[in-house]
Amino acid sequence: MKQIIECVPNFSEGRDKAVINQIVAAIAAVELNGEKVKVLDVDPGEATNRTVVTFVGTPEVVCEAAMAGVKKAQELIDMRLHHGAHPRSGATDVLPLIPVTGITLEECAKLARGLAQRIYEETGIACYCYEAAASTPERQNLAVCREGEYEALPEKMKDAARRPDFGPAEYNETIARGGATNVGARNFLIAANFNLNTTSTRRAMAIAFDVREKGRKARENGSLTGKVLRDANGEEIWIPGTLKGCKAIGWYIDEYGIAQVSMNITDITATPLHVAFEEVCRAAAARGLRVTGCEIVGLIPRSALIDAGKYFLQKQQRSLGINEEEIIKIAVKSMGLDDLKPFNANEKVIEYLMVNEAEQAEKERLIRMTCKGFAIETASESPAPGGGSISAYMGALAAALGTMVANLSSHKRGWDDRWEEFSKVAEEGQVVMNELLALVDEDTASFNKIMAVFAMPKGTPEEKAARAEAMEAATLYATQVPLRTMKAAMKAMPVVKAMAEKGNPASASDAGVGALAARAAVRGADMNVRINAAGLKNREIAESLIKEAAELVKQAEKEENEILAFVNANIDK
Repeated sequence: MKQIIECVPNFSEGRDKAVINQIVAAIAAVELNGEKVKVLDVDPGEATNRTVVTFVGTPEVVCEAAMAGVKKAQELIDMRLHHGAHPRSGATDVLPLIPVTGITLEECAKLARGLAQRIYEETGIACYCYEAAASTPERQNLAVCREGEYEALPEKMKDAARRPDFGPAEYNETIARGGATNVGARNFLIAANFNLNTTSTRRAMAIAFDVREKGRKARENGSLTGKVLRDANGEEIWIPGTLKGCKAIGWYIDEYGIAQVSMNITDITATPLHVAFEEVCRAAAARGLRVTGCEIVGLIPRSALIDAGKYFLQKQQRSLGINEEEIIKIAVKSMGLDDLKPFNANEKVIEYLMVNEAEQAEKERLIRMTCKGFAIETASESPAPGGGSISAYMGALAAALGTMVANLSSHKRGWDDRWEEFSKVAEEGQVVMNELLALVDEDTASFNKIMAVFAMPKGTPEEKAARAEAMEAATLYATQVPLRTMKAAMKAMPVVKAMAEKGNPASASDAGVGALAARAAVRGADMNVRINAAGLKNREIAESLIKEAAELVKQAEKEENEILAFVNANIDK
């Protein structure tokens, strides 16, 4: 598996577009061994005077691109002139590396420490290492590394306990201009600002103290201004907040004319976004305020929005078995992610941005067509799409019909106490439908693999042997794909059967058509299994596949008859 990491540097410039563009261009221009990074997002903030850039790639090229960004920021940003609402200590303020695929957090931590050392050696910029890359337990907390911000650096450089992990022995001109960079390794973090219907920074800060894990200092009489309480050892006593893995402060944003609770959710497993949203709403209401929406800074994992959408659907006692786009729309509207500006999931969800649109479009060439376009393409003189793809599509329609009946039943008047029962069936139907839709294009791809073999050279014995081997592999694949279609179509049967038996009686005919479509998908795919298996040289494998397909045909016929019995009984009442 290819190693992919994400890097999310925060640069201390959010107002000058020319500076921001030059930094981003320096990052994007890096190429190493034919690899380049993909810049996923550039999110400037005027009030914070800070820009969050997100890019992904292999570890080597990401680290090289990060160096390029740090050097360009050092060239263009003078921290002596910087002012903004967000805490900061350097021109490149934070530089986290995040594992995406094929790499561990520990490996990213090692890369981060190496990157921090390289930044100091090549630029003279001081570096602190935080979170998983920290040199001490205390420095796992970014706030400890950035304590006092840029202005405290002259004093921190004099203190052996507070000096950077990599840096000079004393404050110098390079640090005066570029400050200190905090280089770390962490898992996915969600940066969210909760919008309040107030302009009071003090009230926003009070809410932040209520919910952040660190909480607030305990004071006499529980007042905000009383004397700080201390324990027997003279240490300050802290009252923890309600949200694990969350850091938060309150601030006022001139750009929007409101106060916000600005939060970093560093453990999205312990505290999902929707949980943080609900808790900030509760804390705000307790202080007479209201959360009007939420602003996502940078990118967000797809799962965070899906989980949020499903959570709010459950609160409404609505079916969760709807398509992903609708689930995300519920999340956006429920948390007011579009309160301050439009929220485009295609530009904010990391998984969507990592998709190569051209490759994805080619992979999903058929299912991206309109119904009319698909029919016209099928009717053309090209041999693909053929019966295999059509069988998969019939299976998808079978699952879709069962899912439709489940969703209608979950919302039927008088059946409110059964919504969850039908929601589970609809969710199952969505999974089956998506599996079969993918097989529509995969069946055509399997045919194209066979066609590609015919173009292979066959002039020498070696070429003939290679061609024969490739043909056997392609033929086996072309036999296995329709068998997978048969198995997937059989998964639609329980969905349709449950709705024929227990669903809305007014939709009985829809369940019946679903059963017919599922059986047709199984029988059609069976024909493709048998015709492709005939070309296999390995007859033992061929006969095994044919036998398995035949058993599925028998099972499909039995399931269809049982479903139609329920359907006809409902229709003929």
